[in-house]
Amino acid sequence: MSDTAPTVSTGPLSTGAVHFDSVGVREARDVLNRFYHPVSLGAPESAEVVVGAEVIQLGPLTVGHLTFAGRVTLVAPEADAYHLTLPTAGRVLARRNGREVTAGPATAVAFRPGDPVYLRPETPSAEIDVRIERWALENELAALLGHPVEGPVDLPAAFDLTCGPAHSWSRLIRLLHDELEHESSLIYQPLIAEHLCSSVLSGLLLSVPHRYRDELVAPATAGPPRAIRRVLDIINQEPDRPFTVADLARVARMSVRSLQEGFRRHVGCTPMAYLQETRLTRAHETLRRADPAAVTVAAVAHRWGFAHLGRFASAYRARFGAAPSETLRRTG
Repeated sequence: MSDTAPTVSTGPLSTGAVHFDSVGVREARDVLNRFYHPVSLGAPESAEVVVGAEVIQLGPLTVGHLTFAGRVTLVAPEADAYHLTLPTAGRVLARRNGREVTAGPATAVAFRPGDPVYLRPETPSAEIDVRIERWALENELAALLGHPVEGPVDLPAAFDLTCGPAHSWSRLIRLLHDELEHESSLIYQPLIAEHLCSSVLSGLLLSVPHRYRDELVAPATAGPPRAIRRVLDIINQEPDRPFTVADLARVARMSVRSLQEGFRRHVGCTPMAYLQETRLTRAHETLRRADPAAVTVAAVAHRWGFAHLGRFASAYRARFGAAPSETLRRTG
């Protein structure tokens, strides 16, 4: 076995990524301590252990794919964040507060802040490990509900990934994992990363049982027209700002769900759809007035909050019946 030192890259939005293959216990422990919890990674002295990992950190969300060849045990006295393990090959034995769970690709296991962490993967095995900062998940829940919550959120020790919203959530996690190897991936763009983080957090809260879930899935009351008007005004004033739906809900002083229902009732679309329409209109106006010798389509797209040029061009053509470059050329 030859050890390979991990290579680390960084990106926007407090991101970090690491990729390595075929390292020993000590090197793997260093990476796990950096991206997850202070953890003890144990192995029998006579055993040869090979660990591989791909890990990405997007603000409060960490997603990593770990592979194990050789018997290892991961132990942390106390989780300092929410931690979820989704086996992708083989099985893992987990223990939470005295309860033992054996999980395979059909099951996820979860630990809450303050829980002792015990994981013993089979060999060989592979798993996706997700870390969510406590403040982020609880703030996401409070934004969805429109009132403070008392944490930690009581995530179940294990939950089924084969059907329903949990199956959809697991596909979203696997999408993040699949993007790890692409340095030019959209997940490194701040706007996209923020929305993906929010989708992972809200998706988890909608996928598993906990004491707030009934309230979370109950029909929402539509926000009043005056509050919706406040949101419309700030979007029209600053459409280039990297708003999330939670940001807009705070402007309206209501829950995300009430904001969305209010927009459906009073505006006829979602808040984010209205934001994109406003950005497209501003981009169209800018391209019509711009000097094609001095301005590029990419610069205009980024000016109005579009992180991905291809998607901007597609949405622009669907809205205005022409490519952005065609509008720009007509100004010459």
